[in-house]
Amino acid sequence: MRLTDKAIIVTGSTTGIGEAIARRCVAEGARVVVHGRDERRGRAVTEELGGAAVLHIDDIADPAAPARLVKAAVDAFGKLDGIVNNAAYIVRSNIDSTDATLFDKVMAVNVRAPLLLIKAGLDQLKRSEGAVVNIGSINAYTGEARQLDYSISKAGLMTLSRNLANALATSRVRVTHFNVGWVITPNEYRLKMSEGLPEGWPDMPDPENRPAGRMTRPDEIAAHAVFWLSDESRPVTGSVIDLEQYPIIGRIPVKGGDGTGDQ
Repeated sequence: MRLTDKAIIVTGSTTGIGEAIARRCVAEGARVVVHGRDERRGRAVTEELGGAAVLHIDDIADPAAPARLVKAAVDAFGKLDGIVNNAAYIVRSNIDSTDATLFDKVMAVNVRAPLLLIKAGLDQLKRSEGAVVNIGSINAYTGEARQLDYSISKAGLMTLSRNLANALATSRVRVTHFNVGWVITPNEYRLKMSEGLPEGWPDMPDPENRPAGRMTRPDEIAAHAVFWLSDESRPVTGSVIDLEQYPIIGRIPVKGGDGTGDQ
């Protein structure tokens, strides 16, 4: 197993990608702090994971929450080997609908919280020569018009990842960043339904957005996370990895039915 006896914090792990990562980490031998704001869902996850997981309910937007999360890990497991910054505030906004309050909330959850959690856990991570995986988004590259604040925050998280990977390299604390594409999660399913897609919409793939013929699953993202948290990925740090079904940078979608794009 790749993560035997490692102690890992996974934020936002009561559902979706974070839950899948927490489950996969335990399957690979790790002990995990499951984190979120929904105690009922959190208890359901930790009960299934048994003694390998502890639950910590906290609002990651609170600047004091990261220190409490690290304490929970050290109190439960005696150390900290890895952090997965997965928790995020996903919100629709554009230049007309955003304001200072919304912008500050998105940045607090999506950028400040990961920074403060790494800072709070840094002494432990240096001691264990640990690893950080930051879960970003392909929206970091420009994003949709209706995801202005979210896209800005994910671009900030990507720079945070690169900066800290460079700054912490000599301490042998590694930082890896995922720019995740479209993934089918319970929250995403409900969101798209609320925006007008029909029941069962993931079963009707659009080749333009899902060339594999299906949605990417949370457990597939989790498999990548496990590798970068493990010692197998040493000594590499600072990688920014796009986890999408097509290339993001320089993509020219096919236009027309003859299999060729515009020249």
